Amino acid sequence: MTAPDSTVQAMIEGRRADTGRRRQRVLAALADAARNGSEVSVTAIARRAGVDRTFLYRHRDLLGQIHAQAAAPTALPGGRGPAVSRASLQADLAAADALTARLATQVRRLEARLSEVLGDQVWRESGIGGPDDIEQLKARIITLEQQAIDLELKIQDRDDDLAAARAANRELMAQLNRAHE
Repeated sequence: MTAPDSTVQAMIEGRRADTGRRRQRVLAALADAARNGSEVSVTAIARRAGVDRTFLYRHRDLLGQIHAQAAAPTALPGGRGPAVSRASLQADLAAADALTARLATQVRRLEARLSEVLGDQVWRESGIGGPDDIEQLKARIITLEQQAIDLELKIQDRDDDLAAARAANRELMAQLNRAHE
């Protein structure tokens, strides 16, 4: 049984050697990416090293190195200082998106105000414009609406009083009718 044991041992050693070669290719791809300032991601390093991404996920130390290098700012080729990192680019993009949203809101508000001002100007210049004191009319409308609500409440109270008086009259009539029987 020594033959199968030696065969198994040879297969194990071959597997270890293959894993070692693939690890070296991954490390070389990481070093190359650091020198060239190229993209550092699991997919990019796996493609450059000629290994499957699952290989990197099975070797946590290599995966950690990839993530660390991806998060760190890379140096520009020629040693001209650090290049921007992916995180800084994402932060810049988020800030630009927020600024764009604020500016779009401001533009809509300014367009609405301009439309209102130009509309008022055309209304006045056309000669068919309404009264100048629109705010006073709006206040009068609010006052009249409140008075209408108050009057409706008074009518409801009077209807309730009338219903109670009718009920009392019916009760008195019923008592008078029983007294005469």
